[in-house]
Amino acid sequence: MAGTKNHDYHILAPDIWPFVGSVSALVFTTGMVLFMHEMASAHLVLGLGIAGLIATFFSWFANIVREAESGDHTPVVQLHMRYGMILFIASEVMFFVGWFWAWFDFALFPAPLEYVDGVTTSLFGQEGESLARTFPPAGLEVLDPLDLPLLNTLILLCSGTTVTWAHHSLIQGDRDGLKKGLWATIALGVLFTGIQAYEYTHALSAYSFGGNTYSSGFYMATGFHGFHVLIGTIFLAVCLFRSYKGHFTPRQHFGFEAAAWYWHFVDVVWLFLFIAVYIWGGWGAPIH
Repeated sequence: MAGTKNHDYHILAPDIWPFVGSVSALVFTTGMVLFMHEMASAHLVLGLGIAGLIATFFSWFANIVREAESGDHTPVVQLHMRYGMILFIASEVMFFVGWFWAWFDFALFPAPLEYVDGVTTSLFGQEGESLARTFPPAGLEVLDPLDLPLLNTLILLCSGTTVTWAHHSLIQGDRDGLKKGLWATIALGVLFTGIQAYEYTHALSAYSFGGNTYSSGFYMATGFHGFHVLIGTIFLAVCLFRSYKGHFTPRQHFGFEAAAWYWHFVDVVWLFLFIAVYIWGGWGAPIH
């Protein structure tokens, strides 16, 4: 019979949100350009772009949740969604590879000061250039890696165990353990973000933001990771909300599984950042 579904794939109905998301992304990037050049209406354009993106995320993801609850996510669909999440995390890995590449380039091949600040070179000559060839730059105080950075490392490692606890509880049908594990993971994520914000208040006084390659690399690498922790915390909070609404079953819980994968990715990236940036990157420099 014509129109009869004889396959396991989910054919999406026409939806306006992909179009709205594309337009919102264009408006957002345009607003960012206007904002960086301090042009008129920058805040209005940027605000409209952000509002459009938030509306797109909320509505589009809500549609996906409704599809899952209505049974459209067959085993084949779930498998391909897992492939998509794996590819997304792979793209995030390459994103951080770029920051690590820049960090090791700054550290192993520090550029002459004239490439960073020509005025300083003209004032200090060869002495100024020799100072720029050290990494971290001479006179720069770094954060103690065995203080707050180590504490945040332990927090993220603990959060990896709590999200695994939640996952195994879900697989075994223990919804109470699922909720407790998610609550613990979210609390640890919020604690990590709070400690990093507190750390930045001290780092700003030590690094003079943007004044050298060390501070630029430090803030870009750790700052983007902090943003990913914030996104992961929101991701898990949505899963917690859905768990209270009775979503997820031991056999169908891709939304939670994707959040857990993302959180473990954030944990692993931090371990590399802690070793490369905090310990190796600041080795031998005075402690702030």
